[in-house]
Order: sequence, then structure tokens, then C-alpha cells
Amino acid sequence: MKERKDDFSTDSGIPIIPNYAEGQAVEQPGEFPFTRGVHAGMYRTRLWTMRQYAGFSTAEESNKRYHYLLSQGTTGLSVAFDLPTQIGYDSDHEMSEGEVGKVGVAIDSIEDMEALFKGIQLEKVSTSMTINATAFILLSFYIALAKRQGADLSKIAGTIQNDILKEYAARGTYIYPPKPSMRIITDIFEYCSQELPKWNTISISGYHIREAGSTAAQELAFTLANGKAYLQAAIDKGLDINVFARRLSFFFNAHNHFFEEIAKFRAARRMWAKITQSLGATNPKAMKLRFHTQTGGSTLTAQQPKNNISRVTLQALAAVLGGTQSLHTNGYDEALSLPTEEAARIALRTQQIIAHESGVADTVDPFAGSYFIESLTDQIEVAAQKYIDRIDAMGGAVKAVEAGYIQEEIARAAYEFQQKVEGQEKIIVGQNQFTVEEPLSTKIFRVDDSIRNIQIQKLAQLKANRDDAVVAATLAEVRRRATGTENLMPAVIKAVEAKATLGEISDVLRGVYGEYIA
Repeated sequence: MKERKDDFSTDSGIPIIPNYAEGQAVEQPGEFPFTRGVHAGMYRTRLWTMRQYAGFSTAEESNKRYHYLLSQGTTGLSVAFDLPTQIGYDSDHEMSEGEVGKVGVAIDSIEDMEALFKGIQLEKVSTSMTINATAFILLSFYIALAKRQGADLSKIAGTIQNDILKEYAARGTYIYPPKPSMRIITDIFEYCSQELPKWNTISISGYHIREAGSTAAQELAFTLANGKAYLQAAIDKGLDINVFARRLSFFFNAHNHFFEEIAKFRAARRMWAKITQSLGATNPKAMKLRFHTQTGGSTLTAQQPKNNISRVTLQALAAVLGGTQSLHTNGYDEALSLPTEEAARIALRTQQIIAHESGVADTVDPFAGSYFIESLTDQIEVAAQKYIDRIDAMGGAVKAVEAGYIQEEIARAAYEFQQKVEGQEKIIVGQNQFTVEEPLSTKIFRVDDSIRNIQIQKLAQLKANRDDAVVAATLAEVRRRATGTENLMPAVIKAVEAKATLGEISDVLRGVYGEYIA
């Protein structure tokens, strides 16, 4: 993104300075523990990355949406994958029936990945991929495609979510048991630290924890507890926290309580800085919590859906005032279907209006010093730390997940919130108060079931035009490494380059590790 201007002022011509606490004996932005922001200049220097989460149907159809979003000013792509891709099934598998291309794009092979990014140079775009159990395979597809394009891998930038612990706790798209899953994740850390230095190897996600019904304090606590587990696993593997921790990022939800969300983001930075320091980090870059935010999907209502534009605006504004590095704004129609082009455009324009018309990006941490915000930041930290202390006492996040503790706490919070909604103690505008009887006028965007047949034909063609002996040899190497200690990533990359499919690679590891049953 291009650099911003040097001088800012209000519409009345009053100058706006970067930091209104500069020179005072208080914490400064860009300095440990980073409560006020990870950079001294924040958005005065560069705006956050504006992403729109998109992916549906076939790779070819999603590619059209990506080109449209890029033409409208999106500065980073964010890929949604369908459920079969997320849980390691090719589109022709019986478990994929009825789900191919529905909640995201179907990616079975390197050929699909190439179609997904046709006409897009990977060196010139930052790509975020919301994928967990099969993250190592999707990343391998992406690396193989970059090599096909002749790209310099040291310039490839992006993020894979790769956060399996929250899948066990809140979402459910896991394949393998926790211990081998953690091994795969640390293999990715190790490989990317050597080969893809600009790639964010994990996006530790509170988003889905919040979508499952947690409170803001729980979202923060359980996310950071998971982050501690990933740090410790990498340290135990012999990796240098000052190197790999620089490429960790976070993914938070922005909900409706405007001030609590701002305080949550500020507290998150401060808490993570202390956590990394306690585990041996000495480089400030390894202590900085950088995060992507998505507005709250569970806050959207199917009733009076255009009210969601107001909700998304407030949530996006809270994320910006909280110092996010990247932001996705939901379409107003997403309680009903995948977003239409119109809804996606309005969502993107919401970010652009905040960035260029509101003035909130013209100074650093505008709410710093507010009695309310500073107190709320402290209280959120205290509430979250209590949960983290309990998890530490249990032996860490993996043990807490295996014991069902995190799942039970989220379920309890979700139940209590729903009771408040049903008792009208919590008002949801247009849903339990201020309702109207009106016909549904919002256009619904649906994906046709025939997409599966298209993917099946593509898979048949792929398999007819590959060397099966080479594929078998590469899969055997993946199996050999999975049973040992050598890094999996080089073998998986060779397999996808030989045109092995996502399902074939997933099945090799199913044979080695088994499948996790909650």
C-alpha cells in the first residue's frame, strides 16, 4: 500500500499530530508492551490492509471475484475454502457430496490453485488463507504455484490460519489428533522461517471462539493460551523464539460493544508482549502482537438485513481504533447466503470511508488516556488472565482442550447470552425488538450442486495426465517423514508438484496418525 501524506488536519484546518502523549511519562506507541500500537506512526504511515473474505464454487468463479475486489481497491486477498477442502477430502469423495463449493472454493490440486490465482502475480499480492487441518497442503499448493510463476519465494507474503487448537475447542474442522497436528504446525514454522521469511505461519484465531459464543474476555484468554501452546511447541522443537515468533499473527472478532472491543485489542497486545518475554523473547519484533480482524458474523441478523451495515460499520471502527493491521468487513447479506457483489462492495466501501473520511486514522491510538478505555483495558486483561492461569494450572491449552474445559466455558457463555436475548434483557434490533413484518427482498447468492460434477471431471483429467509412479513415490516419502522426525513440508511440496491431490495427501497422514474423535 502506498505511503500516506506527511501532514494531517481537521476539515477546519486544525493540525493533527501523530501522538498526543509524546514527551509525557506514559507508554508510547511502538514500544513495549505495545498497548498503544505496534508501530510508532500506525495509520499515519500506512493504512491497515483491506481484505474481503471470498471464495465459492470453482476456482475459476472465485478468480473472477478476486479480480473484481482488486479492481475495487482491496489490498489483500482472503480465501475461503469449502468444507471438503478444510477436512481433507477431494471433491469426488462420498463425504463431499452436497458441500462442494458451498461455503468456500473447492481446491483439490495444484491445477485448481493455479486457476484460483490466474492473472494474479503472487509476488505482488498478500494472501490470507483460512485453513487449518489441511493448511500445510494448501500452503504447499501456493508455494508450488509461486515456483511455476517464477516468483522469488523470499518475497511471497501472506498468512495461513493454521490454528488447530481452536478447531477442537470451537469449530470442528480437525482431522488428526492434537499431538501430530502440533507437529505439523511446528514443521511449517521451521520450513517457512528458512524458505518464506515474509510468510505468517499461523493466525492464532479468537474469531471462531467468539462465533461459538464466548465473551470478549474468553476470546482473548483462550486465544492467547493457544498462542502460548504454539510458542512452547516450537521452542521444544529447538526453534528460536526471536525468529519464528515474528511471523505469528492473530485473528480476532469485532463485536457490537464498541468500547469493550477497543479495550480487548489494546489488552491483547500488552498481554502477548508479556507472554513472549516470559518465554525468552528479547527481540521487540518477536513480542509484537499483529492481528487481522473480521466483523462479527454471529451478530448479523436475517431480519432487516440492511441493519447489518450499521453493525459492521461500528465493529470495523472499533477494530481500527483498536489498532488492527488487517480488516475484513462482512457483507450485510451474510446471515442469508454468501455475499453478493453489491454487499461485498458496500463492505469494502465501509472500510474506505473509515480510512479516508472519518479522520480516525490520522493520529495514533485516539482513545489513549480516556478514563473509560484505560480502565476497561486493565479490567479485560485481569479477566482474561484469570482464565489463562487456570489453563496453565491444567498443563496448558492442549490439556485444557482434551479435558473439555475451554469447550464447556464457551458453551456456558453462549447459553447465558441466548437466555438474555430470549428474555429481552439483551436487545437485538429487528430480531427481538423493533421488528417489522416484511417480505424478504434481499437477493440470495447460491452455489449450484452441479459444481461437484465439474470438480470430479477436473480430478479425472488430472489423474489421467500425471505419472502415477511419481505420485506414488512422493506420497511414500510423505508417509516416511510422517512416521519419523524429518520436516514434512519439502515432501508435501514435491507431492503436489507431482499432481498428488489434497485428499491423497490427507489420507496418507490419516493412515499414520489416525483421526481425532472428540
